[in-house]
Amino acid sequence: MKKQLRITVNGKTFEVVAEVLDQGGSTATPAPASRASSRSSAPAAAAAPVASAAPAPSGGDGELLSPLAGKVVSIDKAVGSEVAEGDTVMTLEAMKMNTSVQADRAGKIEKVLVAAGDSVEEGQALLIIS
Repeated sequence: MKKQLRITVNGKTFEVVAEVLDQGGSTATPAPASRASSRSSAPAAAAAPVASAAPAPSGGDGELLSPLAGKVVSIDKAVGSEVAEGDTVMTLEAMKMNTSVQADRAGKIEKVLVAAGDSVEEGQALLIIS
């Protein structure tokens, strides 16, 4: 399965296609990048770059599934909140990159199944939208 992602690193945006392999690993084909040196005198960024993912896949009974394995950084919508399709509902971190998880449908957050700091697997139910 291939996923298309837009990643911004140090103010430069790259579009990549990542192929999900059977063993959970992935390979990515980045868009052409500049020929900047791999050594940089700039200080490390305080916050992880954010990759804006497509809406997460949905499971049965209104479940919003995790698009990747990672750690829950924040939950941006509370139980009872109304969401529109495409609204960011939480942020996950994997390999020092933050990924926004977006609602795959409009509705109301019925239940949040994870907490900030939890580790999640790809395909795990994160919350329920009714």
